[in-house]
Amino acid sequence: MTTQKNESKNEEVQVVDEPTDAVETEELSPWYVFCSTGCGFCKKAEPIVGELINEGHDILILDMSEPDNQKLNKELQEEYGVQCGTPWFINAETGKGICGFREKDVLEKWLDGEDIPAPPRPTGPMPKTPFQGSTNKEEIAWKKEYTKWVKDNEHMPDAWRKQQKSASEIIDAPRPKSDPPRPPMGPQMAQATDETFDRWGEEMKVWQEENKHLPNLQPVDNIVQQLKNRRDQMAQGGPAAPAGVVSPQLEGRLSSLESKMDKLITHLGVK
Repeated sequence: MTTQKNESKNEEVQVVDEPTDAVETEELSPWYVFCSTGCGFCKKAEPIVGELINEGHDILILDMSEPDNQKLNKELQEEYGVQCGTPWFINAETGKGICGFREKDVLEKWLDGEDIPAPPRPTGPMPKTPFQGSTNKEEIAWKKEYTKWVKDNEHMPDAWRKQQKSASEIIDAPRPKSDPPRPPMGPQMAQATDETFDRWGEEMKVWQEENKHLPNLQPVDNIVQQLKNRRDQMAQGGPAAPAGVVSPQLEGRLSSLESKMDKLITHLGVK
């Protein structure tokens, strides 16, 4: 209670102060995006999320390398019955979210509270192309299977369908005579020795010699060195995890590397 002087009547007037028990608290944003180190799609989404934040949207970027964020991610996935890697956009209050990278216009709809359906996906992988030297019967059977696969995926966007070559174009192009050897992948890669990669390199050289008709084959020594460099980078991704456990940092790097190796295998002519 405070005392104020009424100058006109030369009287003191008691004024009762308002109670101050209520404390204003800042309301946390329910808009989250979980990201991982080494996640290519997370990096692709980063500038888009930055634009949305600059435009006034309160989006919390949560790094999965932080234990608290890992715990929150697990709790939200269990609460809303979701299984998603990164990036994962989620409204913690409503459960409305987006699994994976999406363009800015889709994220804006998510921020407006709309339900975002999952993007269309192919109905299974493309049928494996017959090896070079396969019989005419095998190629005819593959063409029939491939044509059906293309027809079953008419629901895919125009851009995706335009990327698909005709069966004849694929069969007429140079094809490998066998599958290339695959290097150590997944958790095994982080523990692979130089000798392991060198042995794989020798096997790859033999394969390339048998498939030298393929265009744009990369020097094996360069590939081996890249694999060793990736392994060393992964080893620097954070504290060592218990045996059999892959840390979020390492998981992101493994995912990125596996994606690059898949592209390499495709580049070599193996579907």
